[in-house]
Amino acid sequence: MTGTAAFQDLYPDHWAHCYGCGRLNEHGLRIRSFWDGDETVATIQPRPHHTAVPGFVYGGFIASVIDCHSTGSAAAAAHRAAGGDPAVGPYPRFLTATLKVDFLLPTPVDAPVELRGRIVEVKGRKVTVETTLTSKGVVRARGEAVLVKVPADWEPKG
Repeated sequence: MTGTAAFQDLYPDHWAHCYGCGRLNEHGLRIRSFWDGDETVATIQPRPHHTAVPGFVYGGFIASVIDCHSTGSAAAAAHRAAGGDPAVGPYPRFLTATLKVDFLLPTPVDAPVELRGRIVEVKGRKVTVETTLTSKGVVRARGEAVLVKVPADWEPKG
């Protein structure tokens, strides 16, 4: 993996409160994504309270981690495309315009999940990312997200 700081660690503090990936959200999942060659990768361990039915992860958790890994991947891809150093922030903040998740197989709650993102397109304020979620060596879900950069007028004044 490239660098030691996660993409989400390089968000400005005012964009670091997301339940899924915000480093400043003490109750959140705190997803941490990194470059791995031309792909992005994150690993997270579901907790027992992420259960849908005994032994398996709730679908909302799966959608959330795909979503947040995708937004982080979009930020890193846009930063890279603009010539930014991957290890130096701040990274731009992206939000989800569309998210499609295909649930292929049940995801066990007792094992980490790996998220792998592939950047499909970086175009203006929009980035498209395809993400796979794997557990115990098997692809359990696939997602496709279209992310848009937060407008400049959303940035704090001052």
